[in-house]
Amino acid sequence: MIRFRSWSSPVLAGIFAIMATANAAQAQSWAWKKLPDPRGEFVRLCAPHMVGRWAHPESVCSCLHDHALATVEDSDLREALLRGISERGVPTIETEWIPAAKRPLISATFSRIAKPTLQCMFEPAP
Repeated sequence: MIRFRSWSSPVLAGIFAIMATANAAQAQSWAWKKLPDPRGEFVRLCAPHMVGRWAHPESVCSCLHDHALATVEDSDLREALLRGISERGVPTIETEWIPAAKRPLISATFSRIAKPTLQCMFEPAP
């Protein structure tokens, strides 16, 4: 049996809990990319931000997801855009989410996604 002289069980339990919480928070941030249905998880994360703004938040999120995939060719920019939408409910790209070399492309990405975004948000679903 191993005994810890200077560490008590509550201290070890506390350290373990902190480490587990930190790891869970980090894994949760982009866990949806590894799920079997990343589109469904994206909509699940996005929809709460759309409630109150739109009558059908799931369809708005679904539409934004589909247009981002179809319109943004660069994978880093596309993932950052999808992350911004799912975390904030609006097309957003934080500069630290993408490599420094691709940061000048953010403006062009928003120009490319502007019309589809407005269509998703303001035109009635077919």
